[in-house]
Amino acid sequence: MRWSGIIEAPRQRPKDGADDTSWFVGTEGSGYSLRPSDAQNTRRLSDMSDSAKPSRRRILVTSALPYSNGPIHLGKMLEDMQADAWVRFQRMRGHHCTFVCADDAHGTTTMLAAEEQGVTPEELIERLRQVHVRDFRAFRVAHDNYHSTHSEENRALTAMLYLRCRDAGAITTRQVDQLYDPEKQMFLADRFVRGTCPRCGAEDQPGDNCDNCSATYDAMELKSPRSAISGAVPEVKSSLHYFFELGQFETFLKEWTRSGTLQRDVANKLSEWLNAGLRAWDISRDEPYFGIKIPDTDDKYFYVWMDAPIGYLASFQNLFARDGGNERIEDYLEPDTDVELHHFIGKDIINFHGLFWPAVLHCAGFRTPTKIHTHGFVTVGGEKMSKSRGTFILAGTYAEHLDGDYLRYYFATKLSPSMADMDINFDDFVQRVNSDLVGKVVNIASRCAGFINRGHAGALSNTCHDEALWQDFVDAGERIAQMYEDNEFSKLVREISALADKANQYIAHHEPWTLAKQPGKEQAVQDICTMGLNLFRVLMVYLKPIVPGMVERAEALFGGAELTWDDHAEFLKDAKIEKFEPLLARIDKKVVDRLVEASKEDVEASKEDVEASKEDVGASATTTSGEITQSQYIDYEEFAKIDLRVARIVKAEHVEGADKLLRLTLDLDGDVRQVFAGIKEAYEPARLEGRLTVVVANLKPRKMRFGVSEGMVLAAGPGGEDIFLISPDDGADPGMEVR
Repeated sequence: MRWSGIIEAPRQRPKDGADDTSWFVGTEGSGYSLRPSDAQNTRRLSDMSDSAKPSRRRILVTSALPYSNGPIHLGKMLEDMQADAWVRFQRMRGHHCTFVCADDAHGTTTMLAAEEQGVTPEELIERLRQVHVRDFRAFRVAHDNYHSTHSEENRALTAMLYLRCRDAGAITTRQVDQLYDPEKQMFLADRFVRGTCPRCGAEDQPGDNCDNCSATYDAMELKSPRSAISGAVPEVKSSLHYFFELGQFETFLKEWTRSGTLQRDVANKLSEWLNAGLRAWDISRDEPYFGIKIPDTDDKYFYVWMDAPIGYLASFQNLFARDGGNERIEDYLEPDTDVELHHFIGKDIINFHGLFWPAVLHCAGFRTPTKIHTHGFVTVGGEKMSKSRGTFILAGTYAEHLDGDYLRYYFATKLSPSMADMDINFDDFVQRVNSDLVGKVVNIASRCAGFINRGHAGALSNTCHDEALWQDFVDAGERIAQMYEDNEFSKLVREISALADKANQYIAHHEPWTLAKQPGKEQAVQDICTMGLNLFRVLMVYLKPIVPGMVERAEALFGGAELTWDDHAEFLKDAKIEKFEPLLARIDKKVVDRLVEASKEDVEASKEDVEASKEDVGASATTTSGEITQSQYIDYEEFAKIDLRVARIVKAEHVEGADKLLRLTLDLDGDVRQVFAGIKEAYEPARLEGRLTVVVANLKPRKMRFGVSEGMVLAAGPGGEDIFLISPDDGADPGMEVR
């Protein structure tokens, strides 16, 4: 295994589409940095003057690591744009904020993909890392460092944390029976095994759960199993595995998850795992495997989810070393440190970040994250991303057609501090950008700057024409700042939009275009337009974290100085503005249509990209849509055979060993049934007890691994967290027929 060294490349201006205020530092097998030129945004945490205010925060920020399996898609880009906007806001407030990320490079998938392409794993992951760098820069996501988990820093830090946990008694070993591919001479993860479902008999099913009947099982229960890699019939072999005893930390985690570090809905979700009892987590894999070798072993490697979160720390360490300082990331992880640690992630990985990761840090004697900011999935047109529909959109494909600021703004209109999913609707996308951002905000500057440039040689007056309106704009600053802090992006965008409405109403009321035609009204026009431009400048302060490219062009209008948050309270008088240049063009719907068509034809996204995207964009199930064809109709006689009954849920409980099922005890007016329902992700058991639902009462009982299911409850929705039990109106009683 080769660990790439760091090679400093000459600094150069970024390519087209990147943030012009940034510089690019290239490395081989290492990281890159994007740095604003303004000295106030210097990132290094140790570089603080003695005069720094006590309230000046020191903050480390990460976004989740994308897999080294293909280009970035828009579902992943959401997270990094959210984190980037939050970081930019903190820097505008004068805080020291360091923002890093890295590629999640290790695993069997990487090893097999490199083998298929005839390159080394190192070559494959570096090639993809450079693609990811390009994609992030196109959306002005300015990580201070973009590293890789395949690095010497990560190897050393992973070994250190592991040894600390081992010495604390949290690491155990035991023999595990697994399926083994005799041709590839490797153990097979569940996803690399296919066979016949042991429950319903459906063929070509994966090794963990059946796509046909939703049953969960162990890969060794499959009938007629075969390796998805070679097609060989696998053998059962025993191997020594290493485990992190997560159950030792249940008490700590129950307190920690309710400490305010997590959003309430995230904490509620994690409580389901905690209440069910935590099991030891397997942290090892056998060779051949592309990853980090476990200390004091010859053929054991850390499972990717052991070293992946440690990759955050490795990226910080790589940045510190490249900056020429003596900092160690360990110093920022001491329990008494005042440095904050913030993670931005999607809801599909909350168990790793909300249970496993804090337990490992705590066990190793380090501090735990200050805040984990969790967002929902991204859908397009109400459905999961689809290549055939042109809605599986790669960041690079988007950047070829549209400015990244458009999407940054649109995502901000939908982001809230919850795990709620958000949808990209192209008509809504065009409408919001053209109407709100261009029509309302940019319109203020374009209206007023022309009069100042033409009639007053670019000179602003020395008068604040409407003190009350100005104070309204200034007073909004702290409200909007708190919304940024709390990730209330959709709320703050509405607040800014309301202010823009007030500014436009002010201009429309005073009609400078009419006054400009009247002799002796020159001063009035100058005062009104000076007021309008100052209101616009305040809006640019408030919007800068979200649309940095547009605001940079607006800064040029006012002389080029970078706006800070304090500028929202400064009224420019007797100042000069530059000639107005377009800040942001309206979106042509035809361009969006071309983007969709280009996404349909995009052949760069491999099969692995699409499969990986199911986790990143929330593609848990397909929402049915479209017309019902005649061949799909059934006769009334067929429908009448179904006996639908009202049932009361007497008891709901978790099913040990099942990821998706709840065991429901149903009362159908004295007829008590046991039903297993795949609704665990959507409901806490306590919320269900006592409510009414509808059940298929004459469904043939089905024997499952966990017991016999005696019916089926009815629910709507695509699945996962987005599933909703059908309930009758008040007045219905258990046992009643549903007709």
